[in-house]
Amino acid sequence: MTGRILVVDDVATNRIVMKVKLATACYAVDQADCGTAALDAARANPPDLILLDVVMPDMSGLEVCRRLKAQPETADIPVILITALADRDSKMAGLEAGADDFLTKPVDEVTLLARVRSLLRARDTARELKQRGEPALGFAEAAAGFTGKEKPGHIALIASGPKGAVLWKTVLDDRVGGAVSILPRDAALGSFGTDDDDAPDVFVIAADLAHRNEGLRLLSDLRSRPGTRNAATVMILPQGDSERAAIALDLGAHDILYDPFDAQELAIRIRAQLGRKRQADRLRASLKAGLDMAVTDSLTGLHNRRYGMFQLEQMLARSGRRLAVMLLDIDHFKQVNDTHGHFAGDQVLDLVARRLRAQVRAGDLLARIGGEEFLVALPDSDSATALARAEQLRAAIADHSFAVGGDTPPLAITLSVGIALAAPGMAETAQSLLDRADAALYGAKAHGRDQVTLSPLPVA
Repeated sequence: MTGRILVVDDVATNRIVMKVKLATACYAVDQADCGTAALDAARANPPDLILLDVVMPDMSGLEVCRRLKAQPETADIPVILITALADRDSKMAGLEAGADDFLTKPVDEVTLLARVRSLLRARDTARELKQRGEPALGFAEAAAGFTGKEKPGHIALIASGPKGAVLWKTVLDDRVGGAVSILPRDAALGSFGTDDDDAPDVFVIAADLAHRNEGLRLLSDLRSRPGTRNAATVMILPQGDSERAAIALDLGAHDILYDPFDAQELAIRIRAQLGRKRQADRLRASLKAGLDMAVTDSLTGLHNRRYGMFQLEQMLARSGRRLAVMLLDIDHFKQVNDTHGHFAGDQVLDLVARRLRAQVRAGDLLARIGGEEFLVALPDSDSATALARAEQLRAAIADHSFAVGGDTPPLAITLSVGIALAAPGMAETAQSLLDRADAALYGAKAHGRDQVTLSPLPVA
């Protein structure tokens, strides 16, 4: 089964007809005959989606929808209201209650199934983001930088002509809680790069632009590009064009509306999409922050040992490339902690990391892999290059004292460095390469510290 759907209707025949349609599409179907039963079923075993009749004897579908959206355990369940009431006020009330769509009986089966697929796809995406950020994975903390003050939304209008775009903007200004702009088709495709923060949050696109179906092709392009793939999209179609409405939803449109549309309805749908987009952005940012924490040393901001070892294995796996690996250890670091305290020691570690970071090139690997031990890996480096770079790193630490603040005088800090080389054709692992660099580091310590030692190549 591709999803479980709760059908709520007080008329048994309506439930049976809907169940047959959904079962044909391989959905599992639960049933409820009143609002109270629907609320109980949703709380006891939350479905993936709810099809909800508006007129029922115990409470209206609007009230059921409001209660579902008010409870954290059911708030994220998509709801489609289905009713014989086709008046504007009923539709506005349903959308304001939090429903994802409002379909009028008799329901067009093609549109219904396309809308179900679209909503289930969106729910699966949101659920996956949440699961990736579960506390069990260590990502429970909110993303840094979220203070509750989010920038206003940006809604881009792409209409079939300048007059249509101006009309859309006129009816939407001051209704959607964000900036509304008119965007030519070519600008939508060419203006936003990878993860572009300036990309619109919501695109409103006419299905037919200069040519028939050009808006649908634009939708497909926007969904395929990194800078715009996470934007919400609302497609505007000619009245009654249910076939292309289904195509638009399957191409990735988040919502559809028929022209001529009601300005208030479009504004409500845009606000709903803007809210979902912001929630998804927060989840992605929280997940990214959690992933960064998992591979980052919290004191220095450098990569940690786990990431360093993984990247070292990746570098070694690239056949035909030379690789130099260095282990750098702060000399007499225990004396810094014992004499000046652990705060001074932490300051030294942070300052050493900053100086090392300033010296490494793009493509080099720098990680803190122990208390006062750092890893540097240099791709495409021979022994002469590695020795020169190691001496540069050593001098960057030894040539200038460290001001750690407080009453502590500037400290003289030095590094010992051990180097190991991997050459093409050598049977080497990350750990064996690290072991040889560690042996060279031990030699640098034994011969007086503040120096660089190169490990001999292993005997074939």
